[in-house]
Amino acid sequence: MKPLELSAANFERFIRNNQMVLVDFWAPWCGPCKRFAPVFELAAEAHEGIAFAKVNTETQPELARTMQIASIPTLVAFKNGILVHSKPGALKAAALERLLMKLQKPVDPPSLPRRE
Repeated sequence: MKPLELSAANFERFIRNNQMVLVDFWAPWCGPCKRFAPVFELAAEAHEGIAFAKVNTETQPELARTMQIASIPTLVAFKNGILVHSKPGALKAAALERLLMKLQKPVDPPSLPRRE
C-alpha cells in the first residue's frame, strides 16, 4: 500500500490505530529525500503488516518540531504507539529491510528480580 501523507490533524490517530508505523519525514527540495522516496514506497508495498506514512516538513513544520526532526530525511518508527526508532539519513533498500526486520522482532518484557 502507498504511504499515507500525515498532518498534525491525523498523526496521533494514525500512530494509535496501527500496531507498527514507519514515518518518513521529508521535504520536496531535499535531494536525499527524493532518492529515498522510491525505496520507501517499495518497502511499503512489500510489508503489508506495517503502516507506512510520510510527513512533509515544509507543510507540517510544527509536527516536525514536535518530533524533534533536525535533519531530513528522518525515519521514525512506532510500536503500539511507542516511539522505538528515530534516525536521520536516507537508507538503501537492503538497510531499510534490515531495519524493518529488526523492528518486527518481538521484544521480551523485562524480567523481575527473583525473591528468595
